[in-house]
Amino acid sequence: MVNPLLAGLGTQEIVIILVVVILLFGAKKLPELARGSGQALRIFKAETKGLMEEDEKKESTKTEAQRELEAKQAELRLAQEKVAREAQEQEPRSNPNA
Repeated sequence: MVNPLLAGLGTQEIVIILVVVILLFGAKKLPELARGSGQALRIFKAETKGLMEEDEKKESTKTEAQRELEAKQAELRLAQEKVAREAQEQEPRSNPNA
């Protein structure tokens, strides 16, 4: 007989977990909990989809000047990070007592 494993759990462990869940919540509450979880997941999915569409919409309405400004800001940040890294690399060499 093949023993199905679910995340390292055997059949006995799964049965014990189900019994404990039924005892804790009661058989009447389980369908309500499942329904509520499903609704919450649907709402979450809709909200994330809405946020992604909103981001795409904002991106498409940017002017060329805004895009150029953002590109320059990104280049400036990268240059600042490079200078900071180089300063950290030079620091141990300049202090022989460290």
